Amino acid sequence: MEQEVLETYVVETPEQAMALLNPLRAEILSRLAEPASAAEVARSINEIPQRVNYHLKALEKVGLVRRVGTRQVRNLVEVLYQAIARTYVLSETLNWPKEMVQRIKDQGSLSHLVTMAERIKRDALLLMERSDRDEEIPSATLDTSIRLASPEQRSAFVREYVELVNRLVEKYQSADGDDSYQVVLAVYPHLSQGGEDA
Repeated sequence: MEQEVLETYVVETPEQAMALLNPLRAEILSRLAEPASAAEVARSINEIPQRVNYHLKALEKVGLVRRVGTRQVRNLVEVLYQAIARTYVLSETLNWPKEMVQRIKDQGSLSHLVTMAERIKRDALLLMERSDRDEEIPSATLDTSIRLASPEQRSAFVREYVELVNRLVEKYQSADGDDSYQVVLAVYPHLSQGGEDA
């Protein structure tokens, strides 16, 4: 059932690039290194299965995911999807100006930040309701800031930040136990109270 997933895939069509730059579709892709159904992906990102299914079909249409099988779940037959790669790189043959590519990437990242902030708020409210019923809810929050001297230093910081977090997750990831925790990390420009970059 499981098919080979490429380590890196070079995106060469505008249709694939636009699909990939959609924050929700990028998140869905990140959950499909292993075969999964729309319902499984929806549960993992706290989304509505119908919405995930819609985006899966769009990703399949442009060739970024593929159907790899089916399985019976109660009275339903679930379709299993898998991403074609773990990472994606926009090809220079797209002939998009570098400024436009960067702007699209920035807008996609900001849109993803808004989506994640809304999800955190929704999840936190549900967890607070459970806490009101005397249920213990373990959680942690880190809030800090850093000054970076240049765009090059910023890129280097983000790369190392992602690598360190991935190593930490791999170190503590366990197949045993029932406790599963959502980890969300974000990096964005600090804003003053007036809304300007500080």
